[in-house]
Amino acid sequence: MLCSLILPISLFQPAMAQSSGRIEGLVKDANNNEPLPFVNIIVKGTQIGTTSDLDGKFILTGLDPGFVTLQASFVGYETGYSPEVQVTNANVAFAEIKLSAKEKLLGEVVVKPSLFRKTVESPVSLQRIGVSEIETNPGSNRDISKVIRSFPGIGSGASFRSDIIVRGGGPSESRFYLDGVEIPNINHFATQGASGGPVGIINADFLTGVNYYSGAFPANRGNALSGVFEFTQLDGNPEKLKYRGTLGASELSLTVDGPINDKTTLIFSVRRSYLSMLFDLIGLPFLPTFNDYQMKLKTRFNPKNELSIISIGALDQFKLNLGIKNPDAQQEYILANIPVNEQWSYAIGGVYKHYSDKSFQTIVLSRNMLNNRTYKYPDNDESRPKVLDYTSQEIENKFRFENSARKGSYKLVYGLSGEYVKYNNATSQQIYADGGLQSINYNTDINLFKWGLFGQASKTFLDSRLTTSLGVRMDANDYSSGMSNPLDQFSPRLSASYSLTEKWSINMNTGRYFQLPAYTSLGYKNSAGELVNKSNNLKYIQSDHFIVGAQYQRNENFITSVEGFYKTYSNYPFSVRDSISLASKGADFGVIGDEEVTSTGKGRAFGFELLNRTKLEETLKLNIIVSYTFVISQYKDLSGDYLSTNWDNKHIFNLTVFKGFRKNWSAGIKWRFVGGQPYTPYDMQSSSLKEAWDVTGRALLDYNEMNSLRLASFHQLDLRVDKRFYFNKWSLMAYFDIQNAYGFKAEQPDYVVRKKDVNGNYILVDNGLRYQLQRIPSTAGTVLPTIGVMIQF
Repeated sequence: MLCSLILPISLFQPAMAQSSGRIEGLVKDANNNEPLPFVNIIVKGTQIGTTSDLDGKFILTGLDPGFVTLQASFVGYETGYSPEVQVTNANVAFAEIKLSAKEKLLGEVVVKPSLFRKTVESPVSLQRIGVSEIETNPGSNRDISKVIRSFPGIGSGASFRSDIIVRGGGPSESRFYLDGVEIPNINHFATQGASGGPVGIINADFLTGVNYYSGAFPANRGNALSGVFEFTQLDGNPEKLKYRGTLGASELSLTVDGPINDKTTLIFSVRRSYLSMLFDLIGLPFLPTFNDYQMKLKTRFNPKNELSIISIGALDQFKLNLGIKNPDAQQEYILANIPVNEQWSYAIGGVYKHYSDKSFQTIVLSRNMLNNRTYKYPDNDESRPKVLDYTSQEIENKFRFENSARKGSYKLVYGLSGEYVKYNNATSQQIYADGGLQSINYNTDINLFKWGLFGQASKTFLDSRLTTSLGVRMDANDYSSGMSNPLDQFSPRLSASYSLTEKWSINMNTGRYFQLPAYTSLGYKNSAGELVNKSNNLKYIQSDHFIVGAQYQRNENFITSVEGFYKTYSNYPFSVRDSISLASKGADFGVIGDEEVTSTGKGRAFGFELLNRTKLEETLKLNIIVSYTFVISQYKDLSGDYLSTNWDNKHIFNLTVFKGFRKNWSAGIKWRFVGGQPYTPYDMQSSSLKEAWDVTGRALLDYNEMNSLRLASFHQLDLRVDKRFYFNKWSLMAYFDIQNAYGFKAEQPDYVVRKKDVNGNYILVDNGLRYQLQRIPSTAGTVLPTIGVMIQF
């Protein structure tokens, strides 16, 4: 059970007041960025409103604190919405609304505006997540990797990790964008070659919302097979420089927010945890410390030109707590097999936008880097040679150009991309495989250039009842001849949506998507120093999607949808050593893909999703999300038979409710049910061998029985209670968040450890060739309670 008590206090002037919230904003044309005068703006769900002035600016005052959405309407334009805005008495909130011109008046069917609006490119498999859902999601502690679990299609591994599993795909199959800049990972202590980690990097204070795609990817978003996540950030406060300091249950942070000059704003934060001190006090066998920063610098040169500098980075240190006296069996197990890990990463990019009369151009230049250092001594005895010594760097330098335009009744998006990549790896490792010890020693230094072209055209027909979108993408690189022809990675996609009535619509998408295998696989060398996977003609992974759905929108605050999906996989990296697809790896700490593989893996994932969302924040202060996912995830073994992947949970149900009450009280619950996860039994015979255990520190899996067993289903209940106090120029907010308040978890099989005699020595049998092993019950999913205080000033 995880409990966190957080008390943020914003200190200004202590005079009591209510309904003194203020929003300032600007309304613009979505295509040319010109300000729009005389636009009607209201707080959705209320009668509070105003009109923009000649410069498109507006001011709303006398607002009650809370989360609101602004609705804007103007003759000749579609109704538009702002991102969700958090109103307080302490600060002026800022909002920008962009309106799109109407093609023509609609015919018989009038499509109502909606908070749950989709795009013409992605009428299915797109969810918009607002800031209120991030801030108030029970049990998530504002970690976006956990917030998205309330939505359909999202699976998960162990509760202490934030692996992103979308519609049965592996944790390496998603891509992440921060204000248009691609970032390689969103978690601390990341698994190299995948997406997971225990703690999120992104600071929720920066976010205005998230677009989550589980399919129907726009053509300008490449290298993804299962998910695309677009995070949008606040601009800095244009009025005055402000500081916020935070003392939390596990971390310290400082945020600076304000103007640099009359055209430039900045928002910047740094964070440092002291988890290692807390974990040491309570006797945990590992001592993690994370640090991160996040920044957005935005300059509006004039209404037609703007530049944003985006950056995010992390420094993570993971040490072993070797000072524990008389460790119990589980502590000893963890100490024996987990390596020491030191990792840092950053991403920095510039996003330049130029607006023309009916189009705008975007240029993105960025660089990101991951440095990963891991090592392990057998039984943590530094007098013995290391069984693992791994150092790796991934460096990407990226360029992307996009043009978005309106040509008559067509919406066009097209562009190109280029990327220069450098990957280094120095590995010295002992493993046990094929019945004996093997040494892996190699140094690799590869450079490759990647390029891509994309385009998408969208149009409405039948008095706007039917919308269609056709996109094409091609990618290639110079790693090998098998990847250098962009026609081999020809990636078409087609979306359509038809409005049956004012409230009912049917939607579909089909597409072919490609993803480059992990750099750890591209750079792997065998004992002869050969890039063996290059010799194996490693290819792009291919996935074909087929999606169909129906949607019922009773009004702008209520939506129900059902979607069915079928995904096929081919050319998936297949482990030569373990004879399994890498699709079933990635939900553990360490490195994935640094082994010999072939592009022979095949698989499939299929199922359906149900979703109901209700947002009545301005009236009843009620937010409800109900989702159910049925998913089958399988890959083919060497015999061509389908086996379950690690993500084949079958049933995932989520209920999230958050409600505001009188006197600024609010409370929420999140109940999650997940079907049992497949797992592979241990090979006890091989595991007991002394030479095998000494280099692995853990039991070996029997891949001949891959995922032949299944854990029990589990369910989890998270609770959250908030109390907010509002005064004239300052506010106080306290919330109590409990993760796993009630639940049964069976997340992994029993541990296997070496048995000791009465003197504390490991028992050896078979003339000293084998350890005597024993099983101990797993306590995975049991998280120790933490209580903390956070002060903001």
